[in-house]
Amino acid sequence: MRIVDVCAFYTPAGGGVRTYIEAKLKAASRAGHEIIVIAPGEREETVRRGPGAFLVTIPSPALPLDRRYRYFHDESAIHRALDAWSPDHVEASSPWSSAAMVGRWQGAASRSLVMHCDPLAAYAYRWLGSLIPTQAIDRLFGWFWQHLRRLDQMFDLVVCANGQLARRLGRGGVGKSETIGMGVENGLFSPFLRAPDLRTMALSSIGLPADSILLIAIGRFSAEKRWEMVIRAASHLNPHVGLLLVGDGPRRSQLERLASRAGNARVIGPLNDRHELARLLASADALVHGCEAETFCMVAAEARASGIPLIVPDDGGAADHLVQGAGFAYRAGSRRSLEDAILHFVEGGPELQRARATLHSEVRTMDQHFEQLFARYAMLRPTINEALANGFEDSPMPAVANSSTR
Repeated sequence: MRIVDVCAFYTPAGGGVRTYIEAKLKAASRAGHEIIVIAPGEREETVRRGPGAFLVTIPSPALPLDRRYRYFHDESAIHRALDAWSPDHVEASSPWSSAAMVGRWQGAASRSLVMHCDPLAAYAYRWLGSLIPTQAIDRLFGWFWQHLRRLDQMFDLVVCANGQLARRLGRGGVGKSETIGMGVENGLFSPFLRAPDLRTMALSSIGLPADSILLIAIGRFSAEKRWEMVIRAASHLNPHVGLLLVGDGPRRSQLERLASRAGNARVIGPLNDRHELARLLASADALVHGCEAETFCMVAAEARASGIPLIVPDDGGAADHLVQGAGFAYRAGSRRSLEDAILHFVEGGPELQRARATLHSEVRTMDQHFEQLFARYAMLRPTINEALANGFEDSPMPAVANSSTR
């Protein structure tokens, strides 16, 4: 099967989506599928990433709010790329305009919309949730629900990484939504990577002694992640609780200033070495997360696989990874509730909770996710077979211009 993923959220500087795409390129090749990821980029380029695996970029403008990202604006360019690769199945990974562009393509492929983001939770519910009920927000953003229902008609399948989102979409009239959970990289994250010396160094970098508690937070530095709330919550607690925030993004300078004023927090840049990230994660005492709009929350799954407790909001994908007795859920968007959750974690005995987290550190893997995903796509193939019977033929892979191997 030849799968083309029109991935609006991919960027070399990205986080969870980039990790997901890198894993998909490898998994599809191992399973005998061809995978082509089409992403917005600075220039037109086709890069061979393995047997039958390609990363194709279409020249696209930078996103004004975060110039590390770009956005599709040329529908005809997307259609030309899809025509050239002639997929059996095509994915769109953004519920915004690029999904409609894919939906309007006239090719015969089956198609899926993969919900890598939850715009209503990330923006509308976050902005207005403290003022008016969710039902009223949904009415106010009825235009977006209409857009989602139109996409539902264009696609054969809407893939969600958590059941909460799939159920909410279903209630809103997106009838093709299904839950296909994601996973973590095989063998990378483990409780056995815990390094006491690394933990001591991390606490020392915050100005705290080795007998302090190390909380770690990892993610993109953008408003919907609520890192300001996380830093402020940590700053109101025991002075022997330290917070290490790892990542990058448009709010980095603000977060660095806030952490400096807090006194028990430190912001560092992204760790591009995934093995070093896994060691640091396993060496922390707990992961703390602020965003209730996660569709899966890769970092929470990685933290669970690393055998550390979680302190996460009670809405969104992060809560799916919480182990009972190993961390706490707090009321989403509430700094006071987050402060209480961290305090309960400290008073409940971090070592006991860590031991329980280690016992439950086996999680779903990326290989399991892609096995289920590709099998689901194969179930949509009768549409392709009918098209082939009506005159379509499998086309060869297009010539790879400006390509390289990495």
